[in-house]
Order: sequence, then structure tokens, then C-alpha cells
Amino acid sequence: MLKCIAITIFFASLVTEIQAQQHQLWYDKPAANWNEALPIGNGRIAAMIFGGPGQERLQLNEETVWAGEPGNNIPSTAFYESLRTIQKSIFDGDYQSAHDRAMTVVPRHAPSDNNYGMPYQPVCDVLITFPGHDNFKQYKRTLDIGQAVSTTTYEVNDVMFTREIFSSFTDQVFIVRMSASEKNKITCKISLTSPHEKYSIRSSVDNIILTGTSGSHANKKGSVLFTTIAKAINVDGQISTIDNSIVIEGASTVTLFISIGTNFKSYNNVSGDQLKKATDYISSATQKKYSDLKYSHIKYYKKFYDRVSLSLGSSEPARKPTNIQLEEFKDTEDPTLVALYYQFGRYLLICSSQPGTQPANLQGKWNNSLSPPWDSKYTININTEMNYWPAEVTNLSELHQPLFMMLKDLEQTGKVAAEKLYRARGWVVHHNTDLWRIAGPVDGSYYGLWPMGSAWLSQHIWQHYLFTGDKNHLQKYYTTLKGAALFYHDILVEEPKNKWLVVSPSMSPENEHRRGISIAAGTTMDNQLVFDVFSNFIDASTILTQDEALRDSIIQKRNRLAPMQVGQFGQLQEWLEDWDRADDKHRHVSHLYGLYPSNQISVFRHPSLFQAARTSLIHRGDHSTGWSMGWKVNLWARLLDGERAYQLIKAQLTPVHEGESHGGTYLNLLDAHPPFQIDGNFGCTSGITEMLVQSHDGAIHLLPALPARWSSGSVSGIRTRGGFEIDLSWNHGRTRELKVTSTIGGICRIRSTIPLHDDRLKKVDLKNTNELLRVNEIKQPVILKLTTEQSFVAPVVYEYDFTTERGKVYAFVVAE
Repeated sequence: MLKCIAITIFFASLVTEIQAQQHQLWYDKPAANWNEALPIGNGRIAAMIFGGPGQERLQLNEETVWAGEPGNNIPSTAFYESLRTIQKSIFDGDYQSAHDRAMTVVPRHAPSDNNYGMPYQPVCDVLITFPGHDNFKQYKRTLDIGQAVSTTTYEVNDVMFTREIFSSFTDQVFIVRMSASEKNKITCKISLTSPHEKYSIRSSVDNIILTGTSGSHANKKGSVLFTTIAKAINVDGQISTIDNSIVIEGASTVTLFISIGTNFKSYNNVSGDQLKKATDYISSATQKKYSDLKYSHIKYYKKFYDRVSLSLGSSEPARKPTNIQLEEFKDTEDPTLVALYYQFGRYLLICSSQPGTQPANLQGKWNNSLSPPWDSKYTININTEMNYWPAEVTNLSELHQPLFMMLKDLEQTGKVAAEKLYRARGWVVHHNTDLWRIAGPVDGSYYGLWPMGSAWLSQHIWQHYLFTGDKNHLQKYYTTLKGAALFYHDILVEEPKNKWLVVSPSMSPENEHRRGISIAAGTTMDNQLVFDVFSNFIDASTILTQDEALRDSIIQKRNRLAPMQVGQFGQLQEWLEDWDRADDKHRHVSHLYGLYPSNQISVFRHPSLFQAARTSLIHRGDHSTGWSMGWKVNLWARLLDGERAYQLIKAQLTPVHEGESHGGTYLNLLDAHPPFQIDGNFGCTSGITEMLVQSHDGAIHLLPALPARWSSGSVSGIRTRGGFEIDLSWNHGRTRELKVTSTIGGICRIRSTIPLHDDRLKKVDLKNTNELLRVNEIKQPVILKLTTEQSFVAPVVYEYDFTTERGKVYAFVVAE
């Protein structure tokens, strides 16, 4: 009997250990480089933790430390006058002349009187040096994404040393708690250093203060002033400052507080008091007990993180260090690593985008370079949008707010761009923006003459409404939606061949239709984006009963937009003309925007377009940059192909080591473009959600793209359009239990590939009357050729409606 009890306790503890590790990254050695360090953040401040026993390094960022100063980047060239010439060349088929003229208007490198955006920059490093700790054993460092706390432990001379580090959401400081298993064993030196040219350090009895100025760049002078304060508190031992470093000798515990303040107040105002901000944060935090600081931090964090759980099965590899799990994934296909990676994406969004902060940029909030790749700006021809794909579906709706606030800023700077560059109403931004909310073209006409950033970004406002039904939100951002629609209303031109209304000049982002030339008119993505911009405004103005005359005018223009077209090898055309190459492996698949994140392509409504999109994606291939593979997970999920989506997840979880040049995942689970870009993490988290539940096509589709590898599992807390929260479990690939929580009431429609047996579910075959699940009908596509290449047979589905009340929970058990 005792043996039976012992075995039961052993297996129970083993299960508990594995469950805990499903929310934990852990390693048995320190980080050898930045791409092995572990990220923490609270939305405003962020750090990478290296975990060295002999020397801990914390590389710090604060979200408003960017190079440059307030100001837009509107070209002084004769931009508008050149537009007509460029349009004529395009419509005459003389793309070389159009390209050449465009390059004079938006040259590859910024003119001396302009700039192409400012880089996001680091603040400083905190170095904590421990004499005699280079000879250590029993080492372990972890990042508990269930609590947003990083811990490093190791043994030196029979003494266990522990560091707990977190970026407090509630107290707005970094906190490092150092302890030892024996009293008076902590001796260390704490110092600050910065990569900036302009910085200085001073010290007092128990703190050191670093002040600095962000860098100058292009024609802008560095204007962000920042202050970092590090203050140490110990219960016993000696504390002093020597050579602008804090020296601690013979302490039992040490709590280090680090605060950062800047003078940034808004995109056009840097009149704040950086020292006061930093001082206020640290003064408040140091008055509290460590246990209270940690408790309030974790409690705040968990109210977001704990909303969603995901189980895809357990396995023995889950007990191994995270880097080993990643290295072995191609062979083990460990489902716990997929679930960890999924939740890690949610962790990163919680830590890089909080209400009241700046939105997550190209690297979230983590950057160690004064001149990071692509300036770590907001690249808005996919990457910034991709950062927020998980926000609604993974129940982090409030974290969308920083993006909406940036849109309010861009509505203002974008009005200047619309008026001066296009002589149009409304607002426009191109393919990049930054802290200063630049709105003009960036990086030359080959990349930057793409006036669609406002079109794509504004989709997030409408999608938030579909998930929440929040009319106050819709009213608050109505002018933003209206301004985007006004701009395209004013700039659309008639192409001569079919008399369709198109955007010209533009491009299909970063791809070329002939060697060295990207400039074009009426690209497929543009047409899809304008359709959505117009549809969003039409629906919003109808709901809010505003602007009836403008609505009618926009309806007429929407009717004249170019339709999607199926080209010579059965592909969805990327351009207005049939220029696609079957061997094109470009990382951008912009013409598939209509499949995801939009909802214009459906196997149930337009099977020919669905097949054409599938053909395009097959030809484009799987392996690519990290973010591109993350996008493709979503695309294959929308194509209802769980096995192909899973293959993309496997490709995404290919380990990338320092210096390697292929896409995948670094050992700290950050996405490798390479180098690091955070959008791949967010895209893959979104894609896994799309594999399990979709709600874009008129119904809540259960398990639409479930791979065989995940034959049994469960997910809870994910959100759908219509304001529904879904808990779902399945076995042998079939839905077993379903729980629907209605947050706003209304008709809930469930789509399933198996019959669902419950008297409350009424089988239907009519259009959904819930406006938040309604689909706008697109124009009939133009089809040159249909292909049977790897043709897809639409699944047989069953659809059921049931009426819900706000706040009520509806549980169903599906009989096998």
C-alpha cells in the first residue's frame, strides 16, 4: 500500500513539474550572447537578462528613447506634380520611366533636408559583478512566463545563490532580488554603462544615476533626455559607492531597484522632466516590501496571462532545457514546446504593449543597438500589424490600445502628408513610421512609394469592434476610419483598360514585377485593402448614423474597384496584370492579405479564389524569413490545411544560432528573421489560434485546421468575433466539449465538421444575422484559368445557431 502511495505521489509531482515547465523557459548555462538572453518588460521598460554567475548583465530599454526630435518627413520635391507623370507612364506600360521618375521624387537615400525615420535606441547596461563566482555548479536560469519573473540559481563553495528579476507592471521599476543560502555571503559591485555618446554618471551613498541624450540621426538632433537610477537596499552587510559603482560586502539579501525616466511627453513634445520621473518611480517603490512588490506585479500580470490555457499533450522532452527542446524538435515534435511558444507570444505582447504605452515596434521593446536593423521602427506594410494579430483572438484586447493611440497621432501627421503630397483629404502613412509619427515615404520609391499604411493599420480599429461590439470605441475612432476612407476616395484613378478605380502609383510590398522595378497601379493587395477601408467606413457610419452622403459616394466607388483575378497558372494574381512567376519565392505574400488577415477569400463563398490563393502559396514555398513563416501559419490555417500549417510551425521552430542566416527561432525563443524581429513570435501565436478556432467567415468554426499530431487537446479563453469566449476540448480530432461565454449577447453560430447533438443547437443554412459575424460580399473575380494542381475539396460542415444573453455561459458535450 505504501509503495502504491509513493508511486502515486511520484507521478503526481512529475505531472505538476511538467505542467509548470509548460510555462517556463529554462537553461543550464548562462547566455553566451544577446540572442540567448531572456526578455522581461512591463510595456514601458524592458530588459534582456544574461544570467552570468560572475557578472550579471541587464541590457535596458525604455520605449521613448529614440534618436532625433519631433517633426514629420514630408518631401520638399515636386511630389504631386510628378504623380500625374508617373501615372501616365504606368498606364502607358512604360514602367522604367515611371520608376526613374519616382526615384527622383523619393530617392533611395534621404535628401539632406529630410529623413527616413529615426532608430529606436537602448538606454544602458546594468552590470553586477560577483568576485569568485566564476567557479560555479548546479546552474539554472529560468523565465517563468506564468508570472513574468526570471530566476537564476547556482552554487559556489556550497552556498546557493539566487537572483529574482522582474520588470514591475505596478511600480514601473526593474527589481533584482539577490539572496544566498547562508548569511553574509553576498559581495558584489553594481555599475552602469551606456553605448550612447552623450552620457554621464554620478553617485551618492547607495545609488548611481546615469543621464544621457539619444542620438542624432539624418538631419534630426537627438532630443530625448533620459535618466537611469540604480539604488540598492540590504538588510545587513556594508554598502558604499566607489568610482560611481555601488559596492556591497557581506550581505545576506540585496534588493536592487532600477528606474528610468525620459523627457518625452508626446510625439510633438519633449518638455518632460526625466529626473523627476525616474526619482518618483524609485522613491515610491523603495518604500514597499519586496514581497508586496512581487505580489502586486504577478497579480497584475496574471489577469492577462491566465485568461488563455492551451494543452496539446505532454511529453518527456518537456523536462529538458528549452534550448535542447528546440534543438530536438525536428525529431520529437514535442507538443509542450508548441504550447510554450504559443504562450511565449502572449507573454511578449503583455510585456511590450500595455495601455498608455507606445505600441510594440519591430523588436517589441528589446533592442541593444544604437543602429538596429531597419531602425527597429514601425514597419507598417505588415510587421506592426502582425504584432497585434494575437491581441483580440488570445484575449488581450486591452493591449491593442497603444496601436489605436498611435493611429490618433498618425491621423494628424498623416493629414499633412495627404494634403501636401496628394492634395487629398483624410490621412495617409506609407510603409514606415516612428516615435515622431512620420507619414511620408521612406527608403526610396522601390520600397516606400506605398500609400497604404493607413489602410492596413485602420483595420485593427474595426476588428476590435467586431470582437467587442464596443460602440464607444467605434465612436472614438470613427474619424480615423473616415479619414482613411476619404483619402482613398480622393486619390483613386481610373485605369484605361477596364475602367476600374485603382491606387496609382503603388506596389506590392517589397516585391518586383520585373527586374529592379516594383512601381505599379492597382496591385491586388491595394484593391483588397481599399475594399476593406471602404467597407469598414460604410458599416461604421451606418451603425453610428453619420455621413450618409459620403457613405453613398464611397459605396459607388467601392463598386468600381478592381476585382481579384486568377491568372495564367491558376494563381491569385499579385498585380493588375498577369505578371506572376511560378518560381517566385519572395518572403512577402501581400496579395494573400484577402485570405488573412482579411476575410475576402473563403472556400464556402468563392472556391475558385480559395484554390487560386492556395496555388499561390504552394508556389511561394514554406521556408523563408521568420516573420514570413509566421504569416504562412495563419494562411494555411485559413486554407483549412492543418498539416501544412503544422509544417510551417516546425519550420518556424528551427533553431538559429548566433551568426546563422536562415529564418527560425533563437535559443531564447525569439523570432529570427534573422536578425531578431518580434513579429514572427506574434504571427505564430496568432496562427496556432487560427488552427483551433476561426470566426472570420460568418460562423465560429471549431478545429478548422487541426493537424494529426494534435489529435487530443484543449484550449480555453480564446475570443471570437461577436464577443464570444471559447473553451474547447477534443479527442481523436473531434470536438468533445464546448463552452461558449457570451460577453455581449446575440446569435452565436457554430460551424463544425461533425454533427453536434444538443437540443439547444438549431441547424441552419441561412446567412448569419449577427452583424459582428457578418461578411461583406466582394466582387465576382475575373478568372483566366482554373487549376487542378493539388486541388482542395471543401469539407462538409454543419452550422448551428443559438441565442445568447450577455454574461451567460453555454456548455455542450458532444456525444461520440
